Amino acid sequence: MTVIDLLERAKALNVMIATAESCTGGMVVAALTDIPGSSAVVDRGFVTYTNDAKQDMLGVRAETLAAHGAVSEEVARDMAEGALAHSNAQLAVSITGIAGPGGSEHKPEGRVCFGLAAKGQPTTTETVEFGAAGRPNVRRAARDHALKLLENGLSNYA
Repeated sequence: MTVIDLLERAKALNVMIATAESCTGGMVVAALTDIPGSSAVVDRGFVTYTNDAKQDMLGVRAETLAAHGAVSEEVARDMAEGALAHSNAQLAVSITGIAGPGGSEHKPEGRVCFGLAAKGQPTTTETVEFGAAGRPNVRRAARDHALKLLENGLSNYA
């Protein structure tokens, strides 16, 4: 499914979308809003690069950040749910990860955590190891994966 198809499907289902992005810095919402007419579907995008931004804009709990770190499924869950709570969207995707260079033994370069929150549905999270493919490649892969998650999330509304 192309981004155009995703937007057309969301529009047909009357589903608004929000994004909460960290390591991708707004690449998902940019991919969506590159398409004319996307304002019928895209409510807003949150770029929350710092922990403070995650807390201030999305309501991510300091306790969650302290216990699990920013790159965790727990924070991805809070980000996706926060995007729903602070928007008019019915579907939200979140991304937090280590695009590189760098990382650590416990959180290597290329690890990206995703959340998908939908009104009336349980929030799902997952971690994808993209590997040390280089910052631009990890970010693009994370963007593309998030778009697929949104596509899958729309199936709950069909």
